[in-house]
Formats: sequence, structure tokens, C-alpha cells
Amino acid sequence: MENASAFLPFPHFVKMSYSELAKEIVRVSYLKGEFRLRSGQISDHYFDKYQFESNPLLLKQLAKEMVKKIPSGTEILAGLELGGVPLATAISLEVELPVVFVRKTKKEYGTEKIAEGINIQGKKLCIIEDVITTGGQVVKSTEALRNQGAIVDFVLCVIWRGRTEDNSLEKAGIQKLPLFDMEELSVWMELS
Repeated sequence: MENASAFLPFPHFVKMSYSELAKEIVRVSYLKGEFRLRSGQISDHYFDKYQFESNPLLLKQLAKEMVKKIPSGTEILAGLELGGVPLATAISLEVELPVVFVRKTKKEYGTEKIAEGINIQGKKLCIIEDVITTGGQVVKSTEALRNQGAIVDFVLCVIWRGRTEDNSLEKAGIQKLPLFDMEELSVWMELS
């Protein structure tokens, strides 16, 4: 069995700087090639988010940095299926805020919920996502959560890879709070 500390060049007790975290995200998840994104766009690069989300030491470092961006007044973290779920859980453990797990579509059996976990009606939620390009799924999920009575104004993500002119989030009244944008990661992308 591989030692968890082998995943990172840093001992688990050393806190990474913001720059070191950016470098590590690129090192473990950045791929070059031709990729179709969820938005339907074709890209010559891709971030395999599961490479940083499945690494417990890196996930913990991400959670510690993302905690700093949680909007004041947030009552519940909302992890979007699938990549937002481990991030929201890790952040929840850091700040002891409850978390709900948001499906892409309402389940068709049992309780038929879109958000699994505690009651969200009248609560201020912060959506947690991994990588966002256009925000299409965030907008759909926000609408579904708002229809359930939640107050949703923010999405916190690891990587914003969208363009400045992408304003679907803004039109839906959602403020994006990225940990990293492409400009911050591009230095390390060029070196890989």
C-alpha cells in the first residue's frame, strides 16, 4: 500500500503556501490534449479534478484555503455532484458548517430530493464546485435550490477556467469565488 505522503512532495504537517498549492494542483491534474468539456466546448487542456480531490493531503490543503473565501453568513455548504461533494465535505470538517449534497437532477425514487442532507429552506447556502468553465450546471443547480427555498448567492470553486465575458453566473445573481483562475495557474501550466 502506498504511503499517503508519497502523493505530495511536502510532509503532511507542512502547510503549503498559496503558490505551492497552485503548483501542486497543476502538477497532479493538468493534462494537455483535446478534451470535450461539460459545456460542450473543446479545449487543448484539462484539469482532472479527481486527481486533487482523491488525494487526502491535497484535499485538506484545498479545504484550508477555501475556508478563507466562505462568505459571511453562510449557513450550509452545498457540494455539487460529483466533484463538489468531497470538497464541501472537507471544508465542512474544517469550519463545522453543515453540508448538503446536490444532485444534477432530482432523484426519481424515495424522497425525490435534489439536495440530500439537512433542510435548506430559508437557509443561506454557498455552492461548492471544483472546476467551472461557463457555470451552466451551477446555474441549473442554483435554480433548483432556490426553488426549494434556499438563499443562494455564491459559488466557491477551486478553478475558474472561464473567460471574463462568460457572465451566465452573474445573470443568475451568483457571485463566483474562485480559489484559482487561469492566470494564476498559467505560470505553472507553462512549466509542465
